Amino acid sequence: METKEERIVALLHGHDRAGIVARVSGWIYARGGNILHADQHRDRQEGIFFQRVEWIPVGDVAEEMRLFKEFAKSDLEMEVSLSRSSSKPKIVLMVSKFEHCFGDMIMRCRSGEINCEIACVISNHEDLRPLAETFGLKYHYIPVSKETKPQAEAKQLEIIRESGAELVVMARYMQILSENFLDTCSAPVINIHHSFLPAFAGAKPYHRAYERGVKLIGATAHYATKDLDEGPIIAQLVTTVSHRNNVDDLMRKGRELEREALASAVRLHVEGRILTYKNKTVIFD
Repeated sequence: METKEERIVALLHGHDRAGIVARVSGWIYARGGNILHADQHRDRQEGIFFQRVEWIPVGDVAEEMRLFKEFAKSDLEMEVSLSRSSSKPKIVLMVSKFEHCFGDMIMRCRSGEINCEIACVISNHEDLRPLAETFGLKYHYIPVSKETKPQAEAKQLEIIRESGAELVVMARYMQILSENFLDTCSAPVINIHHSFLPAFAGAKPYHRAYERGVKLIGATAHYATKDLDEGPIIAQLVTTVSHRNNVDDLMRKGRELEREALASAVRLHVEGRILTYKNKTVIFD
């Protein structure tokens, strides 16, 4: 079996100026590193430079990461985040009653298609406990009502923090997370919304799409923010519908899109392929 050498992935962004690509590649070359992938983008309107570079370092990986971070911040004056290929980030899945995204995420994580570990599951219903426990996943049932929401979210935040999760995935978790939750959470949150945003934000988008007579429906995976269904978009998929399709048809087609869009977004995140700037994303895939 082929043994892969450990790699470092760096995501950089900052004000654009001449020579950044040369300086980054020169720094890696001077230290004996071998660049495997490098991609960059310039936002002409904002004058911001974005780059993802992946390389095999020589020497201690942690030390190389520390030195590169210093170089990026002091010499290039750029923001930088770093990860290493040997790391397998933990994620927390938040679910309610729908199992299609939940089950799909379990299988993709178990197969290694998405390189992450499911630390635990949080739900406001007991419906999906049997599925979680079939795969040996710890299941936290925390009921949520209007009156108990602050206390429930406090418990959820404690579980997420103690799990060491680096990402929270709302796999059709049918509750709106409060601004306090999102400000306090120790990890970014990815949500899957069952429409092609910005169309039909909020509840029952398939019913509203049917009533509107649309010819396309979609699914949108995005980072959750305090503004409902308006966070930075990571992945979107669409499919065609016609007058022959009823609401059930739209929901069936939509579930397929939701699975694929959410899985794509989580994979891109854990592989260090997303840079967010303002309310948009730059995807290096």
